[in-house]
Amino acid sequence: MWKQISFLQRNLTWSIPSFMVLGLLFGYFTDPSNLKSLILPLTFLMVYPMMVNLQLKKVFSKGGAKVQIFTQIINFGIIPFVAFGIGKIFFQDKPLIALGLLLASLLPTSGMTISWTGFAKGNLNAAIKMTVIGLVVGSLATPLYANWLMGATISIPLFNVFKQIALIVFLPMFAGYGTQRFILWKYGEAKYHKDIKKKFPMISTLGVLGIVFVAMALKSKTIISQPSMLIGLLIPLLILYAINFLLSTIVAKYFFNRGDGIALVYGTVMRNLSIALAIAMTVFGKQGSDIALIIAMAYIIQVQAGAWYIKFTDKLFGKAPEDTAEYLMEEGVFALHDNSTLHDAIKLLDEEHIHSVAVLNKKGEPIGMITAEMIINLLAEEKKTNIKLSSIKLDEVILIKGNTPIKKVICTMKRKHEYKVLVVDKKGNLEGVLTEADILDKYAEEKK
Repeated sequence: MWKQISFLQRNLTWSIPSFMVLGLLFGYFTDPSNLKSLILPLTFLMVYPMMVNLQLKKVFSKGGAKVQIFTQIINFGIIPFVAFGIGKIFFQDKPLIALGLLLASLLPTSGMTISWTGFAKGNLNAAIKMTVIGLVVGSLATPLYANWLMGATISIPLFNVFKQIALIVFLPMFAGYGTQRFILWKYGEAKYHKDIKKKFPMISTLGVLGIVFVAMALKSKTIISQPSMLIGLLIPLLILYAINFLLSTIVAKYFFNRGDGIALVYGTVMRNLSIALAIAMTVFGKQGSDIALIIAMAYIIQVQAGAWYIKFTDKLFGKAPEDTAEYLMEEGVFALHDNSTLHDAIKLLDEEHIHSVAVLNKKGEPIGMITAEMIINLLAEEKKTNIKLSSIKLDEVILIKGNTPIKKVICTMKRKHEYKVLVVDKKGNLEGVLTEADILDKYAEEKK
C-alpha cells in the first residue's frame, strides 16, 4: 500500500488532475451530496499528518532574521493585496471565487517549501523556520484579512472562521507535536527519521486528493456545463504565481546569498493550499465548493512551477556549492549506552537491518562503534551475550562536522577504511549518520 501512496505523492503533477477528473465524472453521473459527510474526516487526514513532522523548535533557533522579515513582508504585506486586485479584475461578479484566490494567498509555505528548497540546495533551516512562522501567522491573519478585504461583498463568519482554524490548524498542530514527541520517546530519533517520518506526508497526500475529489464532485455539473470556466480560473492563477515568482526572485537575487535567496522564493511562492482547502470546505458550508474550486486548480500550477523553477536556480543564483555531510546524511543515529549488553546490540542490528551502532557514554557522547563483524567475532570467541558494551574493545568512531564537504568526507572514509561516519553540529551534538551508500546514491542520481 505504501508504494502506491508514495507513487501518488511523488507524481502530484498528474495525480491531482486525475482525481479532479474522477471527481467531475463521479459528481456528474451520481448524486455527490453524500460526499459532504467526508469533508471533516478528509480534512483531518490532510492536516494532522503534516503537523507530526513540523519542526517547531527550529523557530527559536538563532540567525536568519533578515530573510525571515523580508519573507513575511512579501507574504502578508504584498501578495494578499496582489491576489485581491486580481480577484477584483477577473471575478468582479464572482466574489466566492475571489475569496478562494485570497485564501490561497494568505496561507504561505507548506511541506513543498522545505522539499523544493532542499532539492535546489537552498537554506533548509531558513525554509523550515519560514514554514512554521507562515503557518501560524497565516492562520491567525486569514480571518482578519478576509473580513477586511472581502467583508463588504461576502458575509465572513469571523468567529466561526477562528473556531474552525483552531480545530483544523492549531489542534492538529499540538496533537501532531505530541505524536512526534511520543514517537521519539518510544522508538528513538533514528527510527523516526529512517522509517516513520516519511509515512506522514503520504497519509496527508490521501487527504489532499480526497478533498480535491469531493470539491470537484460537488461542482461537477456546473463545470461540465461551462468547461471554459476552468480556463477562466487558470489565467488569474498564472498571473498571481508569475508576479509572485518575479517579485520574490528579484528580492532574493539582490538582497540575499544563494541559500537564503532560494529559501525566500519557495517560502513566499509555495502556498499552503491544504489549509486553504480545509478552511473553504469546513467554514463556508454550501459555498465552500465554489471557494475551493480555484484553490484546487492552484495545485496544478504550484507543483509544476515549483519543479520547473529548480531548473533555473543555478542560472539565477549561481552554481550550488559542493554538497556537505549534513545535506546527504540520514538524520538520527542508532545508538546504545555503554551499560547496554551485547544482546541489546544484536537485537538492534537485527530489528533495524543495520550493520553497526554507535555506543555512548553516560554524557551521551559517542565513544565507539560496534559492528556486525565484531559481534560475529565475539560470538566465535564464545563471549556471553550478557556482557556490557563498556567491556568490549570498540571500533573508532569518526565524527564529521555537518558543513564538511563531501569530497573531504570521502577522503576520510578512504584513509580510515570506514564506510560510516557520524555527523555533528557546531556544538558537537549528534545530528545524523552518513554512509558510503548515501554517497553512492547521490552520485547515482546525478547521472540520471
